[in-house]
Amino acid sequence: MRNLQEVLQEAKLGRKAIGHFNISDSTQFNAIVDVAHELELPVIIGVSEGEEEFIGMHNAVALVKAAREQGKEVYLNADHHHSVESCKTAIDAGFDSVIFDGVRLPIEENIAKTKEVVAYARSSGREVIVEAELGYIGTSSKLLDNIPEDVLLDNLPTTEDAIAFVKETGVDALAPAVGNLHGMLKGRNNPSLKIDLIKEMLSVLPDTHFVLHGGSGLTDDDFINAIDAGMNCVHINTEIRTAYRQGIESALLSDRTQIAPYKYLNHGADAVKKIVKNRMRLFNKII
Repeated sequence: MRNLQEVLQEAKLGRKAIGHFNISDSTQFNAIVDVAHELELPVIIGVSEGEEEFIGMHNAVALVKAAREQGKEVYLNADHHHSVESCKTAIDAGFDSVIFDGVRLPIEENIAKTKEVVAYARSSGREVIVEAELGYIGTSSKLLDNIPEDVLLDNLPTTEDAIAFVKETGVDALAPAVGNLHGMLKGRNNPSLKIDLIKEMLSVLPDTHFVLHGGSGLTDDDFINAIDAGMNCVHINTEIRTAYRQGIESALLSDRTQIAPYKYLNHGADAVKKIVKNRMRLFNKII
C-alpha cells in the first residue's frame, strides 16, 4: 500500500483533497472506511487525545491494520496532540501522521517542540507525516452559538509567518488559520475562508502539504475554492458527531423498546455514511 506522503502528493498534483474524519468508536470507523472503499478513495482516520483515550490507541491501530488486510486504503492520524511525548507514543504505536498542536504556546517553545517531534518521526524508520497548526482557530469540535471570543478572524498568520515556521520546524504539513474555526455555528454557515491568503501561502511553500481544519460548517464553494488553491487535506469532525448522535436519537425515538446496540447504532452509522460520501465526492470533484 502507498504511504501517506504519496497519497497527499497525488492529491496536491490533482488539485484534490484527502478526507480526514475523526472517530470515537468502531461503528464510526467502519462507516467511514466502508464509504471510502466504495468510492475507491484513500481516507484518513483521526483521533484526538480525548478520542484516542476513549477508543484506545492500540485499538485504533488494530482497526486500521484489519481494514488494510481487507484491501482498504486507510491511514491513521494522531489529531491535535498537545505534548511531544504523546506524539512520540503515537509514532511508536504505528500512526501514519501526528499533529503537534502548540498554538497556545509562545512561538519559540512551539517551534522547539515541533522540531523535536519532527526529529523523532525522522528517526522512526517509517514515513511519518508531521503536521503543525499556525494561528488559533479554537479548540472544540462542537455546535457553537457564536464565534468564540478568542478566535480572532482578523488577526491571521501571514505568508511570511508560514514561511518562517515551516523553515524553522521542518514540518511536512501545515494547518494555517485562514478564516476557519473548529466547531460549527448553529443555524448558519461558518465564516468564509480567506482564499487569497491560502493561494499566497501555497505559492511560496509548494512542497508543503496544506491542511484545512474546521471543515464542518463551510459551504461547498469554500471547500472547492480552498482545494483549487492547494489545500490537499480537509478535516471533518463536528458534522460526524452531529450526524451520529441524530441518527441514534432517531432510532431510539422510533422504537423505545429497542435495546440491541447494533440496531440503533447502525442508524448512526448510516447518518455518518451520508456525510462522508458527500464530503469525499466533493473533495475529489466526483460529479
